[in-house]
Amino acid sequence: MTSMALAPRTALFLPASNPRAIAKARTLDCDLVILDLEDAVKPEDKDAARDAAVAAVAEGFGERVAAIRINGAETAEHAADLAAVARSAAAIVVVPKVEDTGTAERIAAAAGKPILAMIETPAGVLAAAAIAAVPGVAGLIAGTNDLKASLGIPAAAGRGGLSLALQTVVLAARAGRAWALDGVFNALSDAEGLAAECAEGRALGFDGKTLIHPGQIPVATQAFAPTADEIADAQALLAAASGGAERFRDRMIEAMHVAQARAVLQRGAVPE
Repeated sequence: MTSMALAPRTALFLPASNPRAIAKARTLDCDLVILDLEDAVKPEDKDAARDAAVAAVAEGFGERVAAIRINGAETAEHAADLAAVARSAAAIVVVPKVEDTGTAERIAAAAGKPILAMIETPAGVLAAAAIAAVPGVAGLIAGTNDLKASLGIPAAAGRGGLSLALQTVVLAARAGRAWALDGVFNALSDAEGLAAECAEGRALGFDGKTLIHPGQIPVATQAFAPTADEIADAQALLAAASGGAERFRDRMIEAMHVAQARAVLQRGAVPE
């Protein structure tokens, strides 16, 4: 898969054409840095951004995992992006608007690296389970902005109309033993709204959230990390479990709950 044992809680998109943003990313407490060659880069800057992304991942981001988002298969930049990423030090390739297994298979094979497939269209949602099952697909990203647009949901509307799509992405990722990352939150100064959307994403089963501004990292990190109460409960459950179905704190537990408790402690980096 990748150098990350656990799914990222925070995945920060930044323009590969912005050297200041790249430098700052090396100081940020995020799990995954995604250097963007697609939407965040002007057409006239695509070639320079590609070179900058390759140079940036060669220099490294410390403990942060580095990924590059390439331009889609239908674009003129796609082939050059894919070739550059394949020979780069990037750990992961992020692929926009994946709608079928053939695209995922081709890119994973050509890149020789794990890919994160962005599910951004109705066709992508309907094919998500098959895409997540493709060898080389490390995870799925719910591309909520494009999904809202393609479904005809008003930009100012909430995420109610995306409920089925979001749950489908999580189900597909889990069936394929892949990561599931929630989409971005656009309101940069609305920390309360971000916290609420992160809480919703975690409740749906997402592993983490994609972000578009460094200021969003602390909120998302906290939201997708186990709480102190969850960690304490998991530790107590593991200490009490003796095998089979049994009573713990007025609830029935079995092997599944033991596995969940271990996952909580692993996510919280707490030894059993």
